[in-house]
Order: sequence, then structure tokens, then C-alpha cells
Amino acid sequence: MGVHVIKMPDIGEGIAEVELVMWYVKVGDMVTEDMILADVMTEKATIEIPSPVHGKVLALGGVAGQVMAVHSDLIHIEVEGAGNLKAGAAPAAVSAPVVVTPTMPAPASVAAPPAPVAAPIAAPSKAGPAPRAGAAREAGEKPIASPAIRRRAWDLGIELQFVPGSGPAGRIMQEDLDAFAARGAAQAGGERGARYAERNDEQSAPLIGMRRKIAQKMQESKRRIPHFSYVEEIDVTELEALRARLNEQWGKERGRLTVLPLLMRAVVLALRQFPEMNARFDDDAGVVTQYGAVHLGVATQTDAGLMVTVLRHAEARDMWSCSGEVTRLAAAARDGKATRDELSGSTITISSLGALGGIVTTPVINHPEVAIIGVNKIVERPMIRNGGMVARKMMNLSSSFDHRVVDGMHAAEFIQAIRALLECPAMLFVE
Repeated sequence: MGVHVIKMPDIGEGIAEVELVMWYVKVGDMVTEDMILADVMTEKATIEIPSPVHGKVLALGGVAGQVMAVHSDLIHIEVEGAGNLKAGAAPAAVSAPVVVTPTMPAPASVAAPPAPVAAPIAAPSKAGPAPRAGAAREAGEKPIASPAIRRRAWDLGIELQFVPGSGPAGRIMQEDLDAFAARGAAQAGGERGARYAERNDEQSAPLIGMRRKIAQKMQESKRRIPHFSYVEEIDVTELEALRARLNEQWGKERGRLTVLPLLMRAVVLALRQFPEMNARFDDDAGVVTQYGAVHLGVATQTDAGLMVTVLRHAEARDMWSCSGEVTRLAAAARDGKATRDELSGSTITISSLGALGGIVTTPVINHPEVAIIGVNKIVERPMIRNGGMVARKMMNLSSSFDHRVVDGMHAAEFIQAIRALLECPAMLFVE
């Protein structure tokens, strides 16, 4: 028997350190070739590390949340044959993780490993407590599940520690959660007259992976940029009528349009009047750089957290091209396949929560940009027009600006220019 060492891969682009996000195996597990061993992350790209061999896990080289050097030992696997471990080399050892708080710009100190976390703090379930005949795994053993499953477990009030997993290495799958929730609902059905149970449990989880990077980015943006927000309501009745006609005429051939690509076109045209909004501010050097190219950042929600994908050269695209590229970028981000260039270099950002957009938001500027445009939901409500009451489709734009380089009057004029284009959508096609 021999030992095969898998080292932290060199991702390229001059990256010297990689964060270990999640293990899918533990010491003693048997692994097969191409089985996913761990997730690691650089900047905003998550990468799966597969096993190139069959064998038994002897040692893990780090814990979730640890920042590891490229080429350091990631995992040792016992294999048939000689393996690739040099004679006399010591096995990998689990070292203490570098724990970074959101207020710190980069890893700075070594702390003791965080306590094992079974699941996010569970909210009370409407269906009653889930069955707890016994834990599905040993004490201190962290359940393996995707962020989407963890979020759903939170919503259902289920502690993942008690959910048996049927996936590789005991990974909890959607069907496992469904089955566990169904048993809990059936149990609760026979206890409808019972008193609600008290909860006194507490669980803490360190911010790691994408969530930690999001925290650092948001902290940096709010700390460095003096935000001010401006909200304007827009009558999008004519815009929606035009969108419906365009989809009816061209939907099958060119793809169906949402409001977003129409708004993108309006932003591009408005930036011709207000180029100072399409800028980045290097506050360390005290330099504002305006850009002729419009590289639109689009806030995209993924299971791993919020990412800003970048639609490059929006000024050279029509609405269907924008729509197709936004769809492609969103899919790449959600699949963890977006490249570094697709996640950086934006000059102004649009943030939209779609139907969940609410009435007003206060979006956080994507540092080092100077403006962000937030899209709220469309609501049909009564409006007074020509002395009479009529139903109109209304939508608010909630936008934030860097007050160091953007004056309130100019911000208002910029949004009014967008409003004029959206309320008379034929102007979107006039050069």
C-alpha cells in the first residue's frame, strides 16, 4: 500500500492562496476516481476538486474556512501500489484555520478552529418539530449539504444534523429533506393540541467562502462610500405594452424580453448625457475615471450568495443581445462557472429583485463605482390623468450615488432622463 497526495491546485492568474470552502469526505472514507473531495474558492469562482485515484482517506490538510497556499497538501489517500508520497514525508495534518471577520480586508491572524456547526439557527416550523429519534451522524460531524438545501432547511425549521443523507459521503439531497419534512408533518398532525415546544438551542457558524467575500465587499463599500439614495416612480404602462408586442412579434425568434434589457438600453442612452455616472473612483489616489464603454454590472443571486456579473459593452448591444447575455452570465454564475473577467470590471451596476423588488430599496454601491440603479416591482394602481382616475402600471427606481463625486441635482437629472425614456419607450429606438 502507498499514499497518494493531492495538493492544492494552482488556479493560475498569479493566485497564491485558495480558500477551502467545504469537504465532502472525512478521514476513513473510501473514495473513488472522479469523486468530488472538496470545494475551494478564489475571489468569486468556486472550484470542485475531484479524486484522481481510488483509496481510503488518511488525512485532511485543512478545515472549511482555512486559506491554504497553492501546492500545499490538501489530502492524503491510501492507495494500492506505491503512491506518490516521497519516502520519509510526514502525513498531512489539519492546521488551524485563518478566521477572517467581515471588517478585515484580508486574512490576518490564525485562530482556533470554529466549533462544529450542524446547521443554521432553525426557525420554528409551521408543521411542528421534525422527528428526532436520534442524530443521523456523530456529534461534531458537520452535515454535508448545498447552500440551497441549508436555506430550505432553515425555512422549514429542520436541523440538518438529524437528516440522513443519501448522496456521496452522506451528502443531504433534496429528496432527503423532503422525506424528513414529510415525517415531521405527519408527526405534527397527530399533535395539534400539544403546547408549542420551547427552544433554547444556539448555533454559531463562521462566514466562509462566498458569504465571507460578500461581507467584506459590502463592509468596504459602506465604509468607504458616503451613499445617498434617490427614488423616483415611473409609469411603465406604455413600456409594458411595447414589451408585450415585441415578445409577441419576436419572442420565438429572438427570445422573450423582460424589463431589464429595456432598462439597460435606457441607462446606456442616459449615460450619453451624464457620462460622470459611468465612472470608478479611486479614493486612495483621489482620481475619478470616466469610461466610454458601458460595462453593466448585474446583481445576480446564486446559491452561494450575491454576485455581480458584468455585461461588457452594453453600448454596442441591442435589447435582445443584452437579454441573451444576461441569461448566459446568470447561468454561469449560478453553476459556479463564471470567469474572473465575467465577474469584474463593471462601470455601473443594476440591481433587481424582480417580483420581490418591494416598493423602495437602498442599494449598496458596487465599490469603486459611483452609482447603482435599483429596480423595484411593477404595481398596477389608480392614477389621476387628465382629471380622471385610470389604472396605470407603476415602478420605482431606487438608486444610490457616491456623494463625494455625484451631486444630488445631477443624480436626479440622470434618473429623470431614464424616466423620460422609459415613459416614452419609442425613444429607446431613436439615436
